[in-house]
Amino acid sequence: MAGFDDFDFLIGDWTVANEFLSRRLAGATDWKQFDATSRVEKVMRGPDGVFGGNLDQMVVPPSAATGAGFTGMTLRLYDPATGLWSIYWSDTRSHRLFPPTVGRFEDGRGVFLGDDVEAGQPVKVRFDWTGGERPVWEQSMSADGGRTWEKNWVMRFSRAGG
Repeated sequence: MAGFDDFDFLIGDWTVANEFLSRRLAGATDWKQFDATSRVEKVMRGPDGVFGGNLDQMVVPPSAATGAGFTGMTLRLYDPATGLWSIYWSDTRSHRLFPPTVGRFEDGRGVFLGDDVEAGQPVKVRFDWTGGERPVWEQSMSADGGRTWEKNWVMRFSRAGG
């Protein structure tokens, strides 16, 4: 079903290679890396048998890049009335639910935008998703209302055990 299945490429178990900037919106150029595992499943099955979203949990073991490690969770919900996805994130480092990014897929690429606060400063947040056999997620932030963007996180997914 169009829209509801946009994230079907992500369902299953993954090994996730993460790269992130050491400091956001501060001119940093040094990237840190760590690996994680993730499981993504469909949730909220309606009476018509269609699932309204998906949920993943990412487990990050302790490392030099992550310190004690952490667990993160993403909830993605599809609104058939608007054709838009809302993506919510939380983790055991912040213990809060971050504001959603909202958007859609076109031509195999998903773009999702939202507002947040970084180091006390209002920022625009953009998630870029590329689906397929080896999905990639990228996060960028803008401190100037979206005129310029700094990419600060990249996740590359590989099927677990494959």
